[in-house]
Amino acid sequence: MIEQYFYNVEQKIQLFQNIKTYKLTKKIYNSKQGLISGTITFEDYHQLEFAEVKNIEKHSKIKYRYHYMDKNKDQIFRYDNAPHHKHLSTFPHHKHIVKDVKESIEPNLEDVLLEIAQLKHRI
Repeated sequence: MIEQYFYNVEQKIQLFQNIKTYKLTKKIYNSKQGLISGTITFEDYHQLEFAEVKNIEKHSKIKYRYHYMDKNKDQIFRYDNAPHHKHLSTFPHHKHIVKDVKESIEPNLEDVLLEIAQLKHRI
């Protein structure tokens, strides 16, 4: 059931340190499909806004975006599968960084949170 997927996403968020607050919105389309979106605010006031449209019968998400930004709302990176950047071998999956776009596999929220933790550790 899609509710279990939503529960698992929230559990993953709760496991990460340095998260100050988070807010989630969940929409159930049917027992197998839904949308989960939210904003995660870290202790340094950086934020991750994300959305996933998921069908639990499929491995890949139907649609996703993970938009990480600093406390001034300037983008640090963004993963999504919007159908542009057709020149990339991983189309439609890609990652926006500063003024560039690069190839990327489809991440999940845990991957993105781990990447953020690694970035924070380097600072």
